[in-house]
Amino acid sequence: RISDGVVEEVIVATDADKDGDATAIHLAKLLRAKPVRLTRIASGIPVGSHLEYADQATLARALEGRTAL
Repeated sequence: RISDGVVEEVIVATDADKDGDATAIHLAKLLRAKPVRLTRIASGIPVGSHLEYADQATLARALEGRTAL
């Protein structure tokens, strides 16, 4: 889908720990040459916590402040 131009942006929403960081970096390397905007959610998700426990308002704020990878 990315290569076909169907996907315009990939938003990385991994846990804020070393495994999440490693996954985000790996995805950035894989998608670097693809025609897609790659961003990662911003603050609002506490470091060391899991995304599955975040409420809707916290996730919305994190998406609004996402940054390019």
